[in-house]
Amino acid sequence: MKASLQLKLGQSLTMTPQLQQAIRLLQLSSVELQLEIQQALESNMMLELEEGDETEDENQTTPVDTKSSSIDVSTDRDVENIPDELPVDSQWDDIYDGGLSYSTVSGDGESTFYENQDIEEKSLHNHLLWQLNLTQTSDKDRAIAVAIIDALDDDGYLTCSLDEIAESVGGEIDSETDEIEAVLHLIQSLDPAGVGARDLGECLLLQLEQLDEDTTYLDKAKELVGKHLQVMGARDFNQLMRKLKVNQDDLQQIIALIQSLSPRPGSSIQNTKTEYIVPDVYVRKEKGVWKVELNTDVIPQLRINSTYASMIRRADNSADNTSLKSHLQEARWFIKSLQSRSETLLRVASTIVEKQRAFLEHGEEAMKPMVLHDIAELLGLHESTISRVTTRKYMHTPRGIYELKYFFSSQVSTDEGGSASSTAIRALIKKLINEEPHKKPLSDSKIADILSSQGIRVARRTVAKYREAMAIPPSNERKRLV
Repeated sequence: MKASLQLKLGQSLTMTPQLQQAIRLLQLSSVELQLEIQQALESNMMLELEEGDETEDENQTTPVDTKSSSIDVSTDRDVENIPDELPVDSQWDDIYDGGLSYSTVSGDGESTFYENQDIEEKSLHNHLLWQLNLTQTSDKDRAIAVAIIDALDDDGYLTCSLDEIAESVGGEIDSETDEIEAVLHLIQSLDPAGVGARDLGECLLLQLEQLDEDTTYLDKAKELVGKHLQVMGARDFNQLMRKLKVNQDDLQQIIALIQSLSPRPGSSIQNTKTEYIVPDVYVRKEKGVWKVELNTDVIPQLRINSTYASMIRRADNSADNTSLKSHLQEARWFIKSLQSRSETLLRVASTIVEKQRAFLEHGEEAMKPMVLHDIAELLGLHESTISRVTTRKYMHTPRGIYELKYFFSSQVSTDEGGSASSTAIRALIKKLINEEPHKKPLSDSKIADILSSQGIRVARRTVAKYREAMAIPPSNERKRLV
């Protein structure tokens, strides 16, 4: 086979380094973006924060019906001279020194990712050990108690049998089941009340035992929990009244006392971390017009350092001058990428507000069906771009803070030929359940019939799926006396 040279014409799509950087910044959350900006400031001498004492532009606001939006991103006047394209057959790090590479781990191996600052709270395990240390026990009982505490789950329930406890400590300590039972009673007397129980009934009884003896209906509550808890779970109130020999008002007070107890006592003592959400976009209504503005507090204002930029000499090809040019080009593209990110985020948020104006004014029941393609078609962007913009970006509205993804939902056909949002249908289901009679809750089939009478065609299994997604129990578990 003879070797030969051939010429071919073809088209291929290759991402330029600046496009790679713009896409990466676009998909970052506000916290990750602040970390990226901080890393850029530390690695690039040409970048600097705009001083707070200088004149700042007014906050950017745009009405929903505005077609074009401008973003305040301070740049040097030379940014406009950035070349349109960089070599496409390379990566960003191939051209620049890689100072903007995203990393969440520092050199010493510790994570440098921005996290919510919180104070470490004591766990249930440590809380019980602390109480055990204040109790006078023998070494043998203490070893058994530690084994029991280790066997508790996060809710405070004992997850293994006493025989397994005896087996776990039997290698060093010869213990009997009765002795382990006695130590278990010691653990059950600790705080929180109900800890160390082996089932729900025992947990509730332990809590009732720690109430004052003069508590109203205490004896009846113990009888109900100890003998008729399954009947209560089945919501058979007539049978409960016969077994306890009480009337409806008394039974209501007894159930109210039981419901005041905690079925998961261990959950009150946990290592919980408070998650704070910083919105990327603010939405408010002024003079009947919904306006959208970016949260500029989460995006520091950057500019080119004029002192270092003035040191660059055009005809100088020395290593120092080349490094200055490289950092200047890198800084210009970083600022331009930030500007592009802010413009895209504002355009998408404004379009979402325009499409979901009814939700902002009337609530979830007025939510309109919308998918990524709808916004992408209106703005002339790709669906993947809309997906990146709406992921982990939050909007502050008069009705609360929502992720931009929340405003997208599937549609369900109506009898009039239109469509209804699945979010609106969930809100209608929740409203119907909240207004249902307590003694005779609505079944999924009945809810489907009610929605059908309102022109929304939805199957019973769809109602059940939406109800379960909202963590609403079925009708037989929602039955109450009043």
